[in-house]
Amino acid sequence: MRLAVISDTHLEAPSDWFRRWFDSHLRDADALIHCGDITGPAMLEFLETSHPNFHAVAGNCCDWRVAQELPAMLRLNLAGRTVGVTHGWGERTTLPARLPEAFGPGFDLILFGHLHRQMELRFGDTLVVNPGCLCAETPRMAYVDLGEEGVAVRFVR
Repeated sequence: MRLAVISDTHLEAPSDWFRRWFDSHLRDADALIHCGDITGPAMLEFLETSHPNFHAVAGNCCDWRVAQELPAMLRLNLAGRTVGVTHGWGERTTLPARLPEAFGPGFDLILFGHLHRQMELRFGDTLVVNPGCLCAETPRMAYVDLGEEGVAVRFVR
């Protein structure tokens, strides 16, 4: 199962650029995961109606209407794996290490945003991945493949 993982789009509504990126990088994924900071309601509506397996969490820069609709944390069961999704909070240097404790035991994968930096770290049995910031001058995202032999992460820049 291929996950397209994005974060920090910081868009009120889908721009022409984002629509092209969606068609070329996101549409064909088995699931689309947004790790927060969607920002505007029109952007959320586009994502919800454009991908049949879309999941998202609220971020610290979301419009209040978006924040009301989305949870701060998600637990998903995908391809036999337990996946956590959040945006992130607090001290940036310790955030990745705090995530496994915040979610609790039993998570194979935790996806998060907020830092605007791509990273893949392992804490015990839990893989922690940040896809980077899609709104950066050079857009960043990640594909996460959940296969029978394990989890593979490929960053896109």
